[in-house]
Amino acid sequence: MYDPTRLAALVAVAEAGSISRAADRLGYTAPALSQQLAKLEREAGTALLVRHHRGARLTAAGELLLVRARRVLDELDQARHELTRLTGLSGGRLRIGTFMTAGTHLLPPALSAFRRAHPDVELSVTEYVPPQAGTAVALGEVDLALTHEYVPGEAMPPPEGVRLEPLLTEELVLVTAPGHALSAGPGRLPLAELAGQPLVSMAPANPNRRAVEAELAAMGASVAVRCESPSYAVVCALVSAGLGVAVVPEMMAEGSVTPLGVRRLDPPELHRRISVAYRPGGGTPAADTLRALLRGAFTRHSTAP
Repeated sequence: MYDPTRLAALVAVAEAGSISRAADRLGYTAPALSQQLAKLEREAGTALLVRHHRGARLTAAGELLLVRARRVLDELDQARHELTRLTGLSGGRLRIGTFMTAGTHLLPPALSAFRRAHPDVELSVTEYVPPQAGTAVALGEVDLALTHEYVPGEAMPPPEGVRLEPLLTEELVLVTAPGHALSAGPGRLPLAELAGQPLVSMAPANPNRRAVEAELAAMGASVAVRCESPSYAVVCALVSAGLGVAVVPEMMAEGSVTPLGVRRLDPPELHRRISVAYRPGGGTPAADTLRALLRGAFTRHSTAP
């Protein structure tokens, strides 16, 4: 039984005329594609390609298999389209809500995989500030939405008829200007050592800020917010410029466009939980499919609190 992925590799080399150009077309590295072709040759029991200084050409056996490979791949593609129509994933529109961090770092790979499998579904993405995303799902403005909440923090139950499925939990970490003494030490930084430090923080009503201030207060440490911004990206930029230190979700620290010092905190009790909001029993096949993709992609990278 020939692997369809390897058959597709053979077709790509035949059409591109070289392994490197075929690898670019398929999104492989050239060595990885060569490995797939070598496995296909072992399955076939004969050489399928002849490599030369200008690229690669198929042997007589490769040409024979090429004809069959194209037929097999065409049949599989036709089956995919027929199943798509059967499950309601041919045409239509999928409306997704998200917040900025997820829309920038997490949603694109899942939507890319969805588009490859279901190219006829129109996609739209709208940004919401949590907990507005849950309300948008309840009102039917979007089919599903990514949202978040801080732990510990004030519990915010979803609107009636909307369910939250947790996907990913990330720590809140300390960010500083590069070379700052607080980010240079080994191991985790005791949260109490932030006492008296000039903090760059979100607006006073932001759940993250309230959670950080509550933890500091519980340790008897004073809070010294010196600068506020409603955007984590701006908070990170201000920290990088030396205006203070901040406690932000790890994803924001890793994705910052400005250089930062980063250090984990002790105790590691401050987290942000990212969930998908959806209507149980009321979703479309497209929404259910994307939710499954999100679940598969995010839970592999989840950090348990």
